[in-house]
Amino acid sequence: MKVEGFVASLRNAETIGELFRILAQKGAPIVELDGKRFLIVVEGDFEGRKFWTEINGEKANQALGDAMLNSSSFPFKCRKPYTGGNVIFVSFDDVEVGEFLVAYRDPDYGMFYHVKNGRAEEITREGYEALLPKMPEFRIKSMSEEEMSAMGAFFG
Repeated sequence: MKVEGFVASLRNAETIGELFRILAQKGAPIVELDGKRFLIVVEGDFEGRKFWTEINGEKANQALGDAMLNSSSFPFKCRKPYTGGNVIFVSFDDVEVGEFLVAYRDPDYGMFYHVKNGRAEEITREGYEALLPKMPEFRIKSMSEEEMSAMGAFFG
């Protein structure tokens, strides 16, 4: 599958739950696109109702830190007005831990995954909450000093 096709498939969602189901059907939280594996992060809102991705219980943008700058992000809109967000493709090669948890959440609903040795398994909310304290610290390769200097010069 190509990145464009993945992003286009998200446009079919009419609810947050449906968006999460589409992600699951496509293989999220780890998806192979164009021969490369990615950790999939989504965030946005459906008619004012926010949704986000958590990694080990922390919002993904916090857990990923400056690695977000190395990731590809694509906006998407859904069928209903005022709905959509961003899907962020984080290179799975940059993930430095062998085990972590991923949750696609809104204030009331969620889909939860346990990722171990590169394979994701859907788990219950209770299972997610029970595993949270047992997870190693989530680490991802961050930008080198040279890359940070180049970004500073670019955005300067």
